[in-house]
Amino acid sequence: MNKVDFLAIIPARAGSKRVKNKNLKDLGGKPLLDWTVEAAKSSQYLDRIVLSTDSEDIADAGRRCGAEVPFLRPKDLAQDDTPTMEVIKHLILTFGEEQNTSFKYVVLLQPTSPLRTGKDIDEAIELLKVREADGIVSVCETEFPVQWCNTLNEKGSMHQFLTKEVRSTRSQDLERYFRINGAIYIARTDRLLEEMTFYLSSSIYAYEMEKERSIDIDDEYDFLIANCLINA
Repeated sequence: MNKVDFLAIIPARAGSKRVKNKNLKDLGGKPLLDWTVEAAKSSQYLDRIVLSTDSEDIADAGRRCGAEVPFLRPKDLAQDDTPTMEVIKHLILTFGEEQNTSFKYVVLLQPTSPLRTGKDIDEAIELLKVREADGIVSVCETEFPVQWCNTLNEKGSMHQFLTKEVRSTRSQDLERYFRINGAIYIARTDRLLEEMTFYLSSSIYAYEMEKERSIDIDDEYDFLIANCLINA
């Protein structure tokens, strides 16, 4: 059996509730999907770049910009409620069997993170190696202090919404918090299939990205913000 270090998987199904044909929608003069495929191709570490889709149109677009599309995803794995890990598992096992190849690590690159770069991917992989880790997940700093957040009751009362300590502390002096940005997930294949999550139970570290490259496309507003960042 052949052995490959890094398999990149780009999941892109046809259905999209908030934005029709989102993965093929124009962003900065090219389809949203192209941004992720091109970033993956510019990485010096990714051995195979495979697109998982249920759409012939998306498959054709992926091939045009350099991704492998060995087969279309089964319809039962292309539903609104299909867990991403089931899609990943199907591709790893089916593609691996077809190619007689095993993959040491899987790198998940979602097309909804178009501003992530090849340099980001490489730095995340280099961090994986330096830490001798089994997993890496990309994060960015939160856009505003999470200490400013709280729940509201049915009346919308702001009573005790902020603690006295937070009210008396400048925002720049509050502790920094980070959020998952959805751009890069890396995991050892054996542990990924065992735990069925990229959030491994141990030996996992964060790769910090700039907020400007952490946009996650979900609706038309996100497309607007991404276009502004691209043209800035």
